[in-house]
Amino acid sequence: MLVDTAIITVRSGRGGNGSAHFRREKGIPKGGPDGGDGGRGGDVILVGDPHLDTLVEFAYRMHFFAGNGENGTGKKCHGKDAPDLRVRVPLGCLVFDADTDELLVDVTEEGQEFIAAKGGRGGRGNDHFKTPTHQAPTEFEVGGEPVERKLRFELKLIADVGIIGLPNAGKSTLLKSLTRANPKVAAYPFTTLTPQLGIAELDADRRIVFADIPGLIEGASGGAGLGHDFLKHIERTEVLVHLVDVQPVDGSDPIENYRTIRRELAAFSEELSKKAELVAFNKLDLVAEDERTPLLRRLRSRLRRTKADSVAISGATGEGRHELLEKCWTLVNGAEEVVDGWERE
Repeated sequence: MLVDTAIITVRSGRGGNGSAHFRREKGIPKGGPDGGDGGRGGDVILVGDPHLDTLVEFAYRMHFFAGNGENGTGKKCHGKDAPDLRVRVPLGCLVFDADTDELLVDVTEEGQEFIAAKGGRGGRGNDHFKTPTHQAPTEFEVGGEPVERKLRFELKLIADVGIIGLPNAGKSTLLKSLTRANPKVAAYPFTTLTPQLGIAELDADRRIVFADIPGLIEGASGGAGLGHDFLKHIERTEVLVHLVDVQPVDGSDPIENYRTIRRELAAFSEELSKKAELVAFNKLDLVAEDERTPLLRRLRSRLRRTKADSVAISGATGEGRHELLEKCWTLVNGAEEVVDGWERE
């Protein structure tokens, strides 16, 4: 189950109080002040973890409170500092202040840390307040107050290539063919209800992370289907593979289907419409051998005013797989924004 939004409350630890203590020992009539300092309260620290791919943990645990520092004691004994509370979050997690909507951090790297709530400072004991003219101070400092705040997490999956297209265009089948991912594949729309990730290996030194983005239909940018929830995940990708069924079972026009998705991308975000794109004419195995060349010529001719490259493939048989991967690698490692990604005929 993909959980890509969550709201949690974090609270740092309170600092320990300083001690107002005086040394009194046999044979030392004027021991003087020896109150120790309080310990520091624990921080709440968010840590990027590449092994997480969902926010599901935060659906069941919504409060993260660090421990308080210990109070100082006599003999200048320092109170124990509280340990920091480290909260693991998946890469691609955007952290907002839930009250102000301010973006606090974008967690994109393994081990990246962000202090979400700083622990209170330990208070000073009365030993710090002695002077030649004030030799018996009773002053001490109380520990620093904890910080409590409400955070909103939004997860945008990080992938090199996002696979998009209308339902039943063959996205899950292609992902399964290219990677070791095992998404659900069936002959009905909206088979995939959550984004799926997979890693394709071109050779020992080259890998590409693919994401199958489900739920894009006409009106997706306005909330129709599942697209409004998952369009945001495409924003993390470098390149889009736009899957187009060359012979839709409903008799629709493949190029018009392509343009439907392009319009939704542009309506959702101008940035999406400018991403590098590779058009993949899919399900070539369902077209007779003698009809493939003229069909592809017609489809490509109608796309001549776009700047997108194209490739003919079959996700089911693996035909065109190598060419698609090589083109994706080239785009990912030299992707540039496309100006006017598509035009009407």
